[in-house]
Amino acid sequence: MATIKAHEADRALARPDPAFRLFLFYGPDAGLISERAAALARGSVDDPQDAFQLIRMDGDDVASDPLKLVDEANTIGLFGGRRAIRVSPTSRPLVAAVEPLLATPSQDAIVIIEAGDLQKTNPLRTACERARSALAVPCYGDAARDLGTIVDEMARAAGKNIDRTTRDLLTSLLGGDRQTSRQEIDKLILYAGSDTALTAAHVEAVVGDTAQREQAGVVDAVFAGRLPSLDLALAKLAGEGLDQGVLLGAVLRHALALLKAKLAIEGGKPPREAVGAMRLPYPRIAAAEAALNAWSTAKLRDAVTILGTAMLAVRRDGDMGKPIAARALWTLSRMGGRSRG
Repeated sequence: MATIKAHEADRALARPDPAFRLFLFYGPDAGLISERAAALARGSVDDPQDAFQLIRMDGDDVASDPLKLVDEANTIGLFGGRRAIRVSPTSRPLVAAVEPLLATPSQDAIVIIEAGDLQKTNPLRTACERARSALAVPCYGDAARDLGTIVDEMARAAGKNIDRTTRDLLTSLLGGDRQTSRQEIDKLILYAGSDTALTAAHVEAVVGDTAQREQAGVVDAVFAGRLPSLDLALAKLAGEGLDQGVLLGAVLRHALALLKAKLAIEGGKPPREAVGAMRLPYPRIAAAEAALNAWSTAKLRDAVTILGTAMLAVRRDGDMGKPIAARALWTLSRMGGRSRG
């Protein structure tokens, strides 16, 4: 049996134990899953460009015919050498394809399975965690420290400098998905052009959107019960010309996400996994955790009803959109304040 924590993943994958013949990557961060699976696949063969060494299999095809994976894993390479089989994500069960390989591991190939956010009781995850020949690797969204390391590495590789203040600003705008974060950093480096230093001006111009950040500020202020912060964020958004229906929709989506996470926690899911499934930028994770602690399921259902009613009223009377939206958000913020108290 081999289980590791999320923070141990990179160290475990740097020099994988030869006893592990099957790797399961799972979690809410699809970008990180793909990145780690690709890196392991490349490092497990002599030539990643050789289709006979690095074999890609569609997860849906494997689920439809589990023996396909078993046959491929037990095929002896035509020219010898190391082989790796990388199975793409699928929503269909793969345990029937994996169990024979856990019982009799392939000696010729490493099998790499990319999965979604599997719960502890998921049969595929359970089977891999119990097997001596498999390693289940949890992939959760990047913490600020991890994002800072990625920023430094990518800036250095591009011949750029970035100071701590700018790096902190940048990481506060990046999300929890590794692949998306790298794309945003690449965009920033490209925008900087010949400039040797990445500055706050570069970040403000390229990464994220001011209106989106203020909109997120409204959402978090509502569920934290912070009326002054809510009023400030609403005032800033007033100059952006944001449609009130769009704003209410953003708050409603967050309320529904919180309700889904709350129900998952009540059903036995660990709070960290429930929040991770919300796919929030790192700076907003703490606010979501606090909201889940403060808001009951009943109050979140009430919030959904209030927001739905307000959105309908805004559609019916656009001229009254601002006061209708403000009243609904103030009501929810007061509910959040009472919950917190």
